[in-house]
Amino acid sequence: MKVTRELFDEVMAPNYNPAKMIPVRGVGSRVWDQNGEEYIDLAGGIAVNALGHCHPALVTALKEQSEKLWHLSNVFTNEPALRLAKKLTDLTFADRVYFCNSGAEANEAALKLARRWALDHYGEDKNQIIAFKQGFHGRTFFTVTVGGQPAYSDGFGPKPGAIDHVAYNDLDALKAIMSDKTCAVMMEPLQGEGGIISPTDEFIKGVRELCDKHNALLIFDEVQAGVGRTGHLYAYMGLGVAPDILTTAKALGGGFPVGAMLATADVAASLKVGTHGSTYGGNPLACAVAEAAIDTINTPEVLEGVKQREALFRKGLQAINEKYDVFSEVRGKGLLLGAALNEKYQGRSRDFLVAAADHKLMCLVAGVNVVRFAPSLIISEEDIAEGLARFEKAVAQVVNG
Repeated sequence: MKVTRELFDEVMAPNYNPAKMIPVRGVGSRVWDQNGEEYIDLAGGIAVNALGHCHPALVTALKEQSEKLWHLSNVFTNEPALRLAKKLTDLTFADRVYFCNSGAEANEAALKLARRWALDHYGEDKNQIIAFKQGFHGRTFFTVTVGGQPAYSDGFGPKPGAIDHVAYNDLDALKAIMSDKTCAVMMEPLQGEGGIISPTDEFIKGVRELCDKHNALLIFDEVQAGVGRTGHLYAYMGLGVAPDILTTAKALGGGFPVGAMLATADVAASLKVGTHGSTYGGNPLACAVAEAAIDTINTPEVLEGVKQREALFRKGLQAINEKYDVFSEVRGKGLLLGAALNEKYQGRSRDFLVAAADHKLMCLVAGVNVVRFAPSLIISEEDIAEGLARFEKAVAQVVNG
């Protein structure tokens, strides 16, 4: 059977509109399509392929585990899941881990846990969840409602209640609606889909203090910002604030679907037997690959390398901007960066994305005004230079019409 882009329109639900080309192979930060055309990947599957495509350590872990054990129900545990959980608790603030398949599922678990914890300790009136405008936490009905972008949650009927939103980095707005009825505040320690927005020191510390004051849990959604993306294993480690619950996915499996919710022992105790579950959560294949990803990423070489590569990207984007004057600023941290378009190019981020594809470059957007880059954490200097050279051609194409 000949597989073409047209087949997508015949057999797939129309909620995606993928590019015309179909990638078939990837190595490192290079990808080839059906016609053998080579692309530079500065998208990383939306911050997923943290070690690029087909990293030997991940391939080896997957091959070895595939010959041992593929799946068990959670009537049983398994060695890869326990090894990964032990590493995650040893390396973070957390004492307990819950495994699932995706960031949305990790966030769903976190929100359910927060509500159950509040009910157990304070009663049914303590149920308010506060999140932030332009935030993104997944596409389940609960997580998409907590996410602060109504365009994603409108049109599906009545939404879950007791959820409020305030502006990110506005501590006074948060203070105004928090009370002892607040059970949790959920936030990204670096907003991704909302435009690559970093928190101020005052804001992030103030949120923690308000949660402590009102006996509310602080949930960090590190689905996109975690696993080395900011130059720390988890972003909170560079902010001087620890959450009560943290969610992680995307880069955790380096491309293999896996997610996790991390929590302190006291909080996790409310997730008693039978309160939540996942058929594939803790899958041996996924956990074996994730353990290899954590072992590879959590090294001084890789984490320091992220900061060095950030500097190269910033320098290259600055040079492009000095020539074409299209960006107002470059936002973000580590290798989660956003080139924010200036007033002349408002609303046109997708034009840059499409032009980049014309020049064999894979990048992303974060809303209509930001071009986003989330490449492999170990992308070579050569691929950074070549990728930015192709991006410059894309910028020229947009500017010159």
